[in-house]
Amino acid sequence: MRVLLISTYELGRQPFGLASPAAMLEAAGHTVECTDASLDPVSLSAVERAGLIAFHLPMHTATRLASGWIPKIRAANPRAHLCGYGLYAPLNAEYLRGLGVHTLIGGEFERALCDLAAALNRGAVNQPPLVTLDRVEFAVPRRDGLPPLERYARLVNDGRRLVAGYTEASRGCKHLCRHCPVVPVYRGKFRVVPVETVLDDAEQQVASGARHITFGDPDFFNGPGHARRIIEAFPARFAGVTYDVTIKIEHLLRHRDLLPMLARTGCAFVTSAVESVDDAVLERLDKGHTRADFLEAAALCREAGVPLSPTFIPFTPWTTLGGYRELLATIAELGLVKHVAPVQFALRLLIPNGSLLLDLNEVRARVERFDPASLTWRWRHPDPEVDRLAEAALRLVDTMEKQGASRETAFTAVWKLAHGKAPDFHLPARAAIPYLTEPWYC
Repeated sequence: MRVLLISTYELGRQPFGLASPAAMLEAAGHTVECTDASLDPVSLSAVERAGLIAFHLPMHTATRLASGWIPKIRAANPRAHLCGYGLYAPLNAEYLRGLGVHTLIGGEFERALCDLAAALNRGAVNQPPLVTLDRVEFAVPRRDGLPPLERYARLVNDGRRLVAGYTEASRGCKHLCRHCPVVPVYRGKFRVVPVETVLDDAEQQVASGARHITFGDPDFFNGPGHARRIIEAFPARFAGVTYDVTIKIEHLLRHRDLLPMLARTGCAFVTSAVESVDDAVLERLDKGHTRADFLEAAALCREAGVPLSPTFIPFTPWTTLGGYRELLATIAELGLVKHVAPVQFALRLLIPNGSLLLDLNEVRARVERFDPASLTWRWRHPDPEVDRLAEAALRLVDTMEKQGASRETAFTAVWKLAHGKAPDFHLPARAAIPYLTEPWYC
């Protein structure tokens, strides 16, 4: 079976979501081609010769971009079997089927893709379940069919722009944050990738020039023992190479004993989805931490020498103008202005299909309709001023990014927008932390 795997967007990273299934499909005897449509046009000849064409749909933006490609692919090869796989495939099943996608796979997709290709070879396809969480015997991802790492996002560190790689040490999450798209698919389960498979994938990227590796797990400390084995082996195997991870505030506190180890083994920064500094909002999102927990985690990371890079959803149905200003003040007081990408001051809560937020009566009363074009439930804030501020903040940070403004300059502009005046204090003179050139969001 000729298989074409297509990625439309993976946060400026070389697509793990193509490399991992490509390895297993090839091992099963299939001929695989991979296309990263964020960098290169989809080859018409590759489309025409494929019997199975599968889109990786790991996030909201990727799915919206794929929805533009799917009709073109169908027209170019109406005989091909179209598949969507990844987190957003089951969340948008009805919409994607309406576009002509035949099979949708959520959860652990590598084996399911192999089974689908084998069934197509036999001429008989039994539809797999929308979500499969069966344990997978992972293979080392096959990356030789992808664009070189030099074409992807870089790590900026002390003025140097370093080639960055990406891998995953685990999938899913054992937590049930209401707004998270992982939750409707994994429902509190997570799966680990064998340590040697993870390190071998990192090694092939380092051999291709990577000087930094992102571990893209939803939460690196879901399995702290597993994480510890990886980071203990990392510096000996990859001298001088740094890495970054994503860890919940709750886990930074619970596993504080591991923070010095992160610093010793080359962790450039830790991303943590803080979302809000308002306890009422955090409770509705079921984040598992409080404002005080965030303050403590920030202090622990600073003490351990691990830069914390918090992310936020500043605009929710419960945001107030005062609460937004308090968020900005807290970031300034903690000395985190250089740690926060400006886009984090402008993000608005997305409510996809399947979101646990829809379990809340107050959310169901607030949403208006599901919009297939944006793949979200539309909602308006009860205070129109908050919606106007959100729109203005998004325009502002977009302008700042296009102008190449520093994080301090962007923060000052956002502060002035929210307060009507520039801040009457000086931002702490802290060194810039390492960061990836593609901002972290969905």
